[in-house]
Amino acid sequence: MATPLSDTPLSPLKTIAVVGLGTMGTGITEVLARAGREVVGIDISEAAAAKSVAALESATARAVERGRLTEQERADVLARVRTSTDLRAAADADLVIEVAPESYEVKQQIFRELDGIVRPGTILATGTNALSVTRLAADSAHPERVLGLHFFNPAQAMKLTEVVSSVLTAPQAVAAVTDLALELGKEPVAIGDRPGFVADGLLFGYLNQAAAMYEAKYASREDIDAAMRLGCGLPMGPLALLDLIGVDTARTVLEAMYSASHDRLHAPAPILKQLSEAGLTGRKAGRGFYTYDAPGSGTVVRDALTPLEGDTLVPGRPVRSVGVAGSGTMASGIAEVFAKAGYQVVLAARSEEKAQAAKARIGKSLSRSVDKGRLTAEAAAQTLDRIVATGTYDDFADVDLAVEAVAEDLAVKQQLFATLDKVCKPGAVLATTTSSLPVVACARATSRPQDVIGMHFFNPAPAMKLVEVVRTVLTADDVHATVREVCAKIRKHAVDCGDRAGFIVNALLFPYLNNAIKMVQEHYASLDDIDAAMKLGGGYPMGPFELLDVVGLDVSLAIEKVLHREFRDPGLAPAPLLEHLVAAGCLGRKTGRGFREYARR
Repeated sequence: MATPLSDTPLSPLKTIAVVGLGTMGTGITEVLARAGREVVGIDISEAAAAKSVAALESATARAVERGRLTEQERADVLARVRTSTDLRAAADADLVIEVAPESYEVKQQIFRELDGIVRPGTILATGTNALSVTRLAADSAHPERVLGLHFFNPAQAMKLTEVVSSVLTAPQAVAAVTDLALELGKEPVAIGDRPGFVADGLLFGYLNQAAAMYEAKYASREDIDAAMRLGCGLPMGPLALLDLIGVDTARTVLEAMYSASHDRLHAPAPILKQLSEAGLTGRKAGRGFYTYDAPGSGTVVRDALTPLEGDTLVPGRPVRSVGVAGSGTMASGIAEVFAKAGYQVVLAARSEEKAQAAKARIGKSLSRSVDKGRLTAEAAAQTLDRIVATGTYDDFADVDLAVEAVAEDLAVKQQLFATLDKVCKPGAVLATTTSSLPVVACARATSRPQDVIGMHFFNPAPAMKLVEVVRTVLTADDVHATVREVCAKIRKHAVDCGDRAGFIVNALLFPYLNNAIKMVQEHYASLDDIDAAMKLGGGYPMGPFELLDVVGLDVSLAIEKVLHREFRDPGLAPAPLLEHLVAAGCLGRKTGRGFREYARR
């Protein structure tokens, strides 16, 4: 009869075997060796083992050059690592970390063999990010000693580790591995067993949506990636990240997630299968969504899909003066952007007082820029002088571009566009900054829908580089060209997209936020663990719940409802927990309470 782990004293985790010496296995080996552990690296391929040792030698040599290791420390690190092509080399290990390919058959074979090799007290950890730890444990002779230990790539740099328990895992095994992660300088998050766990469970749904968006030809790969980098502050765009992870790996993870959730958002986009089966698996193959200068390289090279610089078929209309309608934060920020770029700006609100208050807000913003050395006092004064504040839209009579930034309410916007139609001169471009409403509905409120376009700025407008340029089916080519030219002059990065709910950024961001809420609602993970996982494992500037509380839960719910209504996908239905918090008046930072509580100002 097998000895239960609870009856077996656990050894300190001093000798650790790493099975699978690809990129991740090599990274984990380096982390362990640099933390003073004896490491046995095992791979069926002698070439892979040799490549791993060479990578370790190279990485430690760079660390010496940068002053992070001495020559003696480097020699000690290398001396702590030995490699083998025989799994029996793991016989004396206190912990075995398996990072073999994502296949139940491969991993189960490794665990079955290890059962006959290692001591009863040895912990067996799988590095899977997609497969069921419970299923792997159940097939082992000692299921209580099997758990998940998911590092993130590159293991040397990424702080997060997910420690995954099955219902069979012994608590002392979890405690021992958690302590090890802390000693390695990592931040362990303890979670239950479901495909994708926390970070990848949220990340891969988002990546899948981005792949589907590209496949539908809604936006170019460059625009999708730029939108998420510049609009959300992400370190990489989703399609570039899919190429880095491996298109085939992403497909495997999504298949596992879909088999468990049956959520259509996890059903792999067909393009992932097409690219995988064509061998276009991303950077490692030299081609995926993008083309690279060599297999394994991160340098993107031009291909048939790369847009040409300055590739506009028609010239835009001349724009010298700009009207900005509204008096809120967004309107004043947009007016500041245009004035800084040298445009004459008419800032109109429903009353003279509101317009003057908005101009005063711009003055304070410019003063802060002067204090921080970003702007001279003279330039700030000139910028403010270019702005005329007014309480009537009649003063838009001579503007070349009118930008609406009023409340996110379709009836309010349509009424304003009907007014702009009457007061603006023929040929003036009329733009809406809506983030979720149909641009065409604003266009139809005018007698000149061909002149109407979306210009979705991000908050705060002076700081955020992105503008989503939204064409309707009625927008004229020269109107589109005009707005692209204007974006270049105000130093914003324009991305093109069609007139459908969420455009690019919100259509990808809010389903991810909704899925995070569902994780908490289902008691799978805590707010703090999810926020930590996405910041440390995904490089996100804010965790999903931090972001939701900043955006406002009422605003988030409204966007979720618009997306669900447009796409009719059950997976996009707002999480009930979000609806309950909004109904209770817990709207985030602005009310002092959302997912978390905040000190009242």
